[in-house]
Amino acid sequence: MKPRHKKLAIIASSVTALGVASILVLNAFQSNLVFFFSPSQVANNEAPVGRSFRIGGLVEEGSVKRQGDGVTVNFVVTDTAKVIPVVYTGILPDLFKEGKGVVAQGKLANDGVFRADEVLAKHDENYMPPEAADALEQADKARKTVLVQ
Repeated sequence: MKPRHKKLAIIASSVTALGVASILVLNAFQSNLVFFFSPSQVANNEAPVGRSFRIGGLVEEGSVKRQGDGVTVNFVVTDTAKVIPVVYTGILPDLFKEGKGVVAQGKLANDGVFRADEVLAKHDENYMPPEAADALEQADKARKTVLVQ
């Protein structure tokens, strides 16, 4: 094989290897990508059914119900405009309380109930995930607009 053909073969194999590596990285990135949705977006069918995503807002007052097994909890997440029922089996964070901010990761079932795999509570009084704060602000503006009209 001539040196020119060797260089061409090396370049071609390098480009192919780079392409395969890029496809593998993008595939791994896509499978681990988790989007955030507000309860209003979920209620408007903007969230994917059967695919993992995060939902955030406030735990509605009086909505936390613990089942007899001691680890399954039903609660409702709201952005003050819409509510989404959530079921979680596991140990809740210590800061999880009614009326406080929460972000849950899981899947929306066909019955409209969000089945959470993970629940995160805000860690101090001044912090809320930016997506959840924006969702609450937009829902509050929408509610005020409806009240004015």
